Amino acid sequence: MFLGVSVLRRLPQTIPFGFPAACFACLLATALTAHAVLGGNIASVQADQVHMQGSVRMSSASNYTVQEIQGSGGIVVREYVSHSGKVFGVAWQGSWPPDLRQLLGNYFDQYEQAVKAQRVTRVGRGPLLINQPGLVVEMRGHPRSFFGRAYVPGMLPAGTHAEDIQ
Repeated sequence: MFLGVSVLRRLPQTIPFGFPAACFACLLATALTAHAVLGGNIASVQADQVHMQGSVRMSSASNYTVQEIQGSGGIVVREYVSHSGKVFGVAWQGSWPPDLRQLLGNYFDQYEQAVKAQRVTRVGRGPLLINQPGLVVEMRGHPRSFFGRAYVPGMLPAGTHAEDIQ
């Protein structure tokens, strides 16, 4: 049986009719809400701010804006947003890597497959470099000092270079 339905059946009978269904719908919508992700829109940056319990600082370049989130745990995530409102790149630094499933969104499966493929040939604990036509991820560091970036080459705004994402 679906977990949500069993929970709803156990709610007290004194709750007004329709209230449990409305609560369940809100919980379901919250669970499906996307966080700021590669390829996502600018509104998703606010979800990242809440997720990281941090503050946002914005800066502008000629072709994009950078939304920098300083997380409460010391992680800094910079999300590069084109003027059309799409997140085309993310960069991070901190004591540990951020939640890459959250930051990479739909690109996470591609990232995960590339990491598994590299495990066969990768020696030691050197930097992670994934360079595919639809996704580039670079990560390096050690405990208490991680750095990385990810971007979609085809989404870079005109006049923007990969080196700008840092």
